[in-house]
Amino acid sequence: MLAEWSAWLRTIIPGFSVYCVKSQKSSNALLVALLLSCSMSAFAAERATTVRVASVYLTPDNTSAKLADLDRGREVIILETSRDWLHVEANLTEERTVTGWMLEKGVVRPSTPNGDKILFGEAVDSEDQASQRHGRRGAAQDALYLYYRVAEEFPNSPLAGEGMYRSADIRWQIEKADVMSRPSAKEQDAYLRVGMNEEFMKEVMKKFSGTKWADLAAFHLIDNKLCGDWQGASKCPEKEADIYEKYARERPQSPSTPEALYDAAWRRSALIEIYKQEDQVKKSEESKAKAMALAQSVATQYPQTDWGARAHRLLYLMQHGIPTYGNAQE
Repeated sequence: MLAEWSAWLRTIIPGFSVYCVKSQKSSNALLVALLLSCSMSAFAAERATTVRVASVYLTPDNTSAKLADLDRGREVIILETSRDWLHVEANLTEERTVTGWMLEKGVVRPSTPNGDKILFGEAVDSEDQASQRHGRRGAAQDALYLYYRVAEEFPNSPLAGEGMYRSADIRWQIEKADVMSRPSAKEQDAYLRVGMNEEFMKEVMKKFSGTKWADLAAFHLIDNKLCGDWQGASKCPEKEADIYEKYARERPQSPSTPEALYDAAWRRSALIEIYKQEDQVKKSEESKAKAMALAQSVATQYPQTDWGARAHRLLYLMQHGIPTYGNAQE
């Protein structure tokens, strides 16, 4: 009976056998209580994060068989300790795990002093590596995992919201580069292409609602609503301008609000020429008025930002009748 219960629990509780190996001599009368106790211990296993490339071995001995190498930012579940060694279940990827032994050094635990700052610092370093021409291979993925682990391992840290947002942002940019490289990216309507996964941005918005990180995450979601190619028609810029204006109204304190207002102003300015091509002179004039007002608000409210300067440029072009969209020229 003990063997059957142990086998079943091992299928649902990582590391169950580690906590319960001494239960073989237990009497059947104490079996249920013992198994429940063991399962609770397994569920309470400590989670930690690697900040260096670490090897996982079959036994607590670096001369034993190596099972895998763990990259930075990978989560490990600590099952037990033995001197300088940790018995862990380690996440190699989001789909694959391995159980074995690794040295404790380079593993940040919730009890590690300044652990949140250490993880965040390692994430920043990895992100910097990813931006360099000959930077470390896989550094962007390392940064993605490290930032996320700041929020997961230290949810009360002042860095938690930023960590989760930065992780989602890196993932978004990687996916966006792939999505925009596909032929479907040129489709007029957004629903005709595969969009970026919104799960992680929405997680930021849910867990850190009311913060600038939630506002920044919400701005990213607009990408999935934009047309691939306007094809010279007014439908897309009209819809997109409305989306950006709505964002600015609902999130006036967002760091992305100046950009949203500028994006709306530029689309309204593009409609000046598009409506002319569609023989809608009145709508062309209305769009110019809206575009001028939006651009002026950006220039006035955010004068020290790049968007303020770009808004001044946009105003100049419209004031002098210079088209901001298409190939029209005098």
